[in-house]
Amino acid sequence: MNRNITIANGLSLLRILLTPLFLFFVFTKGPLFEILALIIFVLASVTDAYDGYYARKFSSITRLGKFLDPLADKILMSAAFFSFVILKLVPLWMVVLIIMRDLIVTGIRILMTAQGGTMVTRQSAKIKTGVQIGAVCFILVYLITQRWKIFLGIAPYVALIEEYYILYVVMAMVTAFTVWTGIEYIIVNRNVFRQVFRRETH
Repeated sequence: MNRNITIANGLSLLRILLTPLFLFFVFTKGPLFEILALIIFVLASVTDAYDGYYARKFSSITRLGKFLDPLADKILMSAAFFSFVILKLVPLWMVVLIIMRDLIVTGIRILMTAQGGTMVTRQSAKIKTGVQIGAVCFILVYLITQRWKIFLGIAPYVALIEEYYILYVVMAMVTAFTVWTGIEYIIVNRNVFRQVFRRETH
């Protein structure tokens, strides 16, 4: 049996496959479509927690899984944030900073691992993922209110979100925290970088 065929890798692959379906419901106008987009995003986010759990529980951590898990995360979150840019809900520059941070950190991790370096992962990185998921869910709920606010009687509260630019504030905080975790990752692992660099120059 192929060692890469595991529950954890299957969940990571499912997260990637759910992303186009999520985008379809975000951009296609139809009854309840925004709600379905939220459900699919939450479901995909849950697989992010469980793929790691199953990989550890069944000792089925594979090289493919180490590559597939973060890739699935980046695909899902990038799709969500860029869709909000297209819908003019968040500024492009914030999303670019978030994506650049993830690409730089992921690139460094892959390079250092290939050179035999053991990278230190901070708890803040996991918190960052949770913060981003929370922000996406908040924005999706806001999208839902655009269709249903009159019927739910929450129009005044939605107006407050728009009046005080709450979406902008939330994304600004998410962006700042995301960039900081990238800087922290580099600072914490600076000794690993030095060790690998010394090996390369000797």
